[in-house]
Amino acid sequence: MTTSDNRIRKVVVVGGGSAGWMAAAALVTYLDKSVSVRLVESEEIGIVGVGESTVPFMKTFNTQMLGIDEADFIRETEGTFKLGIQFNDWARIGDSYVHGFGTIGRSLGPLPFHQYWLKLFLAGRAPEIGAYSLPTVAAPLDKFAISPPDASSGSSLADIAYGYQFDAGLYARYLRGLAERRGVQRTEGKVVDVVQRGEDGFIEAIVMENGERIEGELFIDCSGFRGLLIEQTLKTGYEAWTRWLPCDRAMVAPSASAGPLTPYTRVSARPAGWQWRIPTQSRVGNGYVYSSNHISDDEAAATLLAHLDGPALADPRPLRFTPGRRKQFWNRNVVAVGLAGGFMEPLESTAIYLAQSGVQRLLGLFPDRDCDPLLRDRFNRESAFEHERVRDFLVLHYNATERDDTPFWNHCRTMAIPDPLRETIDLFRLDGRYFRNAEDFFALPSWVQVMLGQRIVPRGYHPIVDTLPADRLEQFVDRTRQDVARAVNAMPDHQVFIDHYCKAMP
Repeated sequence: MTTSDNRIRKVVVVGGGSAGWMAAAALVTYLDKSVSVRLVESEEIGIVGVGESTVPFMKTFNTQMLGIDEADFIRETEGTFKLGIQFNDWARIGDSYVHGFGTIGRSLGPLPFHQYWLKLFLAGRAPEIGAYSLPTVAAPLDKFAISPPDASSGSSLADIAYGYQFDAGLYARYLRGLAERRGVQRTEGKVVDVVQRGEDGFIEAIVMENGERIEGELFIDCSGFRGLLIEQTLKTGYEAWTRWLPCDRAMVAPSASAGPLTPYTRVSARPAGWQWRIPTQSRVGNGYVYSSNHISDDEAAATLLAHLDGPALADPRPLRFTPGRRKQFWNRNVVAVGLAGGFMEPLESTAIYLAQSGVQRLLGLFPDRDCDPLLRDRFNRESAFEHERVRDFLVLHYNATERDDTPFWNHCRTMAIPDPLRETIDLFRLDGRYFRNAEDFFALPSWVQVMLGQRIVPRGYHPIVDTLPADRLEQFVDRTRQDVARAVNAMPDHQVFIDHYCKAMP
């Protein structure tokens, strides 16, 4: 039974960066003012800082949860907008497709749009699926707009879905300012000791390098890969997924801007992994994610530098990681958020989303001092499910390839994959059917675009499609394509939109 005497009054966030300040900002915004939120970080300990590209949930978290003004956020983080991700050379060398955010066409009766398109496409009477999605068409043309308030519900301009591309270090600084204004207390310094209670192993306090003892009743571990509390102290354990996600390193370097500000992130397959390109208003973020079993660090750095659009602004910096997740995200009175809880890789820009989702889940299951196991177990089940479904979506990109030109791609093409993913692929290959698995983050449009982009072409289509007369079918599908084309034609260039709406100060 909950009583006011058992309520949590002291929350301690260990670690800064995007994850730490997102957690602190959300907690101080929604918890009772009698609850103190304190964040401990050391400027001597660097942050990973590669999460510069996000999914549309970022807008929800920023504007709806934290009340952030979008234009102000973009200006302060030197951000740009993101309609999707362009994949180059993944299924075959020379291939290119866009995984656009938002919807594909609109449903008709019980079936999604792509089923009607599929009948025509298999007969050679319709273009690629991307022609029916506004973000997918607009992105390569460097067009962008937000939905006008008077857009009708059936218009392609209604509910335009987009994420952001920005400087993660500037985002952490922006959130720090917001969080401190709302009451978060920041402590600079390193944690040198962790004190646990004898009876149940709950963490009682952390001890700083200067000897200060900081007590808390709930601790949020945002200390990155090392997991200072969740792993180094509580020995929670880690479930590695390297057998499905072979990339375990990244070489990162910023470069000077070159060409237009693209409203999409570009990911290009390389001999032993893939390279990202993320444009902000001031520079371009680049990284080569690769398998250390298939290429050396020096070769990876050279490959990265050879494929930059502009001059490098710094030497390549190496990062090492083990794809996977903690066996528990919430252990005793410690909740791991961000990289402390798990990491796969940045292929679909999910790192910041998973941190935000963890924070949102914690708010919904916020405990009393005893951290009831019912709340903890539900948090862990939901978190594990979400990470595993994101994992399967990433594995899809690697495994659904026809490439056998390098040992890395040959391994990816022939490796065993998780059973749920195999079933998803087989069902789609049969006749284009896809069923969302509970609260799976990636919805039907994402799975459909990536499976088709990776050359998984269904052999047939849903039988209900045949009940629509041929002339109505062609009219329905083609009108959708025309609506998208007209809407894209009316959109301004991405650079023009930014200059008008949210241009960063020089």
